[in-house]
Amino acid sequence: MSTDRQAEAATADAEDPAGSQADPDGPGTGPAGEADAAGAEGLDGAQPEGGARGGAEAVAPGGDGGPGAEPPVSGRGGVGESPAGPAPETGTADAGDSAGAQVGPEGTAAGGGLSEAQAELAAQKIERERIARRKAEREGPVEAGAKLSGKAADLLAAVRAVESGAKPSAAYFDDAPAAPRKAAPAPPAPRPAAPAAPAAPAAPSADTVDGVRAVLARGGAPESLAGPVAAALGDGAAQELSENPWRLLAVPAVRPTQADGFARALLGAGAGPGDERRTAVLVGWLLAQAGLKGHTALEAPVLEKALAQYGVPDPAEALEQSIAEAAVLVFHEPLGPPVEEGEEQPVRILVGLEGAAMAEESLADGLARLAGTFDGHADWEQAAAAAPDRSSAELIRAVAGHGLVTHTGGEAARAEPLALAAAARGLGLRVCVAAHAPGGADSVTVAELLSGQEGPGRDADGQFALDLLVVLDAPQLDVESAAALVEGVADGARLVLSGDPAVLGSAGAGRVFADVLAARTCPQLVSRTPDPGPVGELVSGVGIGELNQVDAPGKEVVIVPVQDAGEAVHRAVQLVAESVPRAFGIPADSVQVITPGHGGSAGTRALNAALKERLNPGPGRFGGFDPGDRVVHVPSPGRALPARVVSADAEGLHLDRAGVRIVVAKDLVESQVRHGWAVTAHQAVGARWPAVVVVLPGDAAQALSRDWVYTAFGRAERHLSVVHGVDQALPRAVAEVLPKPRTTRLTGLLKALAAAGEQPEQ
Repeated sequence: MSTDRQAEAATADAEDPAGSQADPDGPGTGPAGEADAAGAEGLDGAQPEGGARGGAEAVAPGGDGGPGAEPPVSGRGGVGESPAGPAPETGTADAGDSAGAQVGPEGTAAGGGLSEAQAELAAQKIERERIARRKAEREGPVEAGAKLSGKAADLLAAVRAVESGAKPSAAYFDDAPAAPRKAAPAPPAPRPAAPAAPAAPAAPSADTVDGVRAVLARGGAPESLAGPVAAALGDGAAQELSENPWRLLAVPAVRPTQADGFARALLGAGAGPGDERRTAVLVGWLLAQAGLKGHTALEAPVLEKALAQYGVPDPAEALEQSIAEAAVLVFHEPLGPPVEEGEEQPVRILVGLEGAAMAEESLADGLARLAGTFDGHADWEQAAAAAPDRSSAELIRAVAGHGLVTHTGGEAARAEPLALAAAARGLGLRVCVAAHAPGGADSVTVAELLSGQEGPGRDADGQFALDLLVVLDAPQLDVESAAALVEGVADGARLVLSGDPAVLGSAGAGRVFADVLAARTCPQLVSRTPDPGPVGELVSGVGIGELNQVDAPGKEVVIVPVQDAGEAVHRAVQLVAESVPRAFGIPADSVQVITPGHGGSAGTRALNAALKERLNPGPGRFGGFDPGDRVVHVPSPGRALPARVVSADAEGLHLDRAGVRIVVAKDLVESQVRHGWAVTAHQAVGARWPAVVVVLPGDAAQALSRDWVYTAFGRAERHLSVVHGVDQALPRAVAEVLPKPRTTRLTGLLKALAAAGEQPEQ
C-alpha cells in the first residue's frame, strides 16, 4: 500500500497475534474463534472524505508485498508458561481480532469408506456403554492421591464452563497435523444417535457457595471465585474441589499455574505435575482451549505435546487414562484411499470432548438426511425463468432438484438467495431466511430462530414449520448451532447454506461451511455477481491474496498514513466527526470504525473513548455509559448486537436495539456491554455500512491476516478509509498470512456417508 511515512511499531497492550480467542475482561467474547468473534453490528454506515483533512491521500491501497511470513509459532505450552512446566502468570492481554484459528485446511477425507467410519463409531458406542456401566457402579468419592473414579467423567461439565470465554492456550493448537498412525478397524455397526441438548444448570445454593468459599480460603484463592466454581461443579463443588484442587480450572479466568499453586496449598508437596487428578483435568482443559480456537478435536500427538509442555511426565499415559475414564472420546479417521483386504488402513487419531464430537456426527447425519429426503414437487422452472439474473436462476434450478445446496459469493451475491426465497414464496412454499447479524427486513437471526424468538414456529416434533430454510453468512455457523439448526429442518424440506468463504470464520468450534464445501457431497453454486465499484475491486483482490491499486475517482478508497497509534486515533476521530459529514452528508454517528483488537493504544477501547468524547461527551454515570452512547450488546458468547443507551435505573441499563427496548441487569453491564463506535472485524461480520474507517496502528501488524483484511475492508459499501500505520505488513498479510487451521471431522463424516449411500436415520 502506498503511504507517505513509515509506521512506527507501538506495542503497548497489543493484542495476541497468534490467534488468541477470548477477551476475558469485556463483551464480545465468543466460545471459539477470535476475541469478540461474535455477531456483526447492524449500525448505519458513512463515507469519509478522501483526504480532505490532515494530509489524507485520495489514493488507493497498493504496494508490493515484501518478503515475510506468518508470525512464528512459539513452542511454549501456554501464555506465560515454559515447556519445562508452568511458569508464574504474568497477566493476560486482550485477545485480538486477529486471524487465529479461522477457516483452515479441508481436513482429511474418510477415504476408507463406510466400513471404516461405521466401525469407529460402533467402537465408540460400545466404549460409551461400557463406561456408563462403570460409572453407575462407582458411587464413592475420590480420595486424595487415589486413582480417578467414574466421577472423572464429570470433568466434561467443568470443561464446558471454560468454553464460555476463557483465554486459550498457546499456539501449538495451530500446528500442522502429525504423521498418521495405523489402527485395525473395528466391526461395523449403526451410527450413534445425536445426544439431547443439555438442560441449563440451576443456580448454586448459598450453602454450596459458602462451602466452596471455605475451600478457596484454605488454598489461598480469591473468594470471588466461589460463585463461578459452584456453578461449574454443582452441589458437590466443595468436596470435589477439596479432593481435586485442579478442578479450579473449571472457571474461565483461572490458568494452570494458578490451579497448581492452589493445589500445593491444599495438598502439600504431594501435588506434583504427574498427579493423575491434575493430568485428567489438564486433558479436558486443553481440549476446551482448542475449542475456543475453533477445533472440534485434536490429533493425539498434538495433545500429548501440549501436556508435556505443562510438565506432565508421561503424556501418552495421561491421555489413555482420560479416555478410559470417559473424560474424552477418541476417533480413528481413515486417511487416503481404501487399502486391500488384510492391510491396515492408515488413520489419524483424534481426541475430542463429547459435546463437539456428538454435534459433528449429528450434523453430518442431518445434512445427509436432508440431501436424501427432499420433496421435489413445485414448478421451479417457471420461477427460474423469471429470475432477475443468471446466477439466481442457476440457484433456483439447483434447489429445485436437491434438498441441500451451497452457494458462495461476495456481498453483492447476497441478492441471489433472497431472489430464491422470493421465488419459493411465489410457489406457495413456507420460507425462512436466517442471517448471522440483525437488520435484514426479510430475515431473522440464526440465534433468534433457534431460540424461537423469531421465524416460523415449531411443530409437535420440534421442527420448523417451513419448506425452505436459507442461511446467509454460513461461515459464521459453529458446529453446535449448525447441528441444532439442521435438526429443526424436517424431512422433505430444503436447506441452502450461503456465504462468502473468504471472511473470518465462526466464533464457535468447527468450520461447518468450509467442511461442507470441502466434502463436495451436494451441489455448489458459485455466484457470477462481482462486488461493484472500487471497493469491490479492492476486496476481490484481497480475497485472492493481492492488494491492488484501484482507480477511485470519487474517493471511494482513501489512505490516511500515520506514524503512531496516537495519530491513528486522532485521524480516525477526524474522519468520523468532520470529513465524512462534510464530504458525503452522512451523520458522524453512522460511520463505523473497525480495528484489529480491543487493547493497545489504538484498539477499540482507546478509539471508543476518543469517539465518545467527541460525539457524545458525558460523565459515564451509568456504569461508564450515558444516554445516546452507541454500544455493542453481547447477550451470549458469539453474539454482538448494536444498540443505543437510553437510560438506567435499579433494574439495569436500558438499551434501544433496532427499536426494541431491552434491559441489561446491573451486574451484567460490565461483561455484556461495550461502546460501539469502534468494533473488531469479528463484531462487524455480517453487517455493512455506507462507509467504514479501518484503523491499522503499528502495533497491529502481527494481528493482520488475509481473512481479517478481507472482512474489514468488505464492510464498506461505497467508501473505505484506511488509517494506515503498518507499512509493508498489510500487503504481506494479504499475500502470505492465511487463516489458522482448524481440526474438524465433518468433512470425513460427510464423505463417508456419501460414499456408502447410507440412508439417513429417520
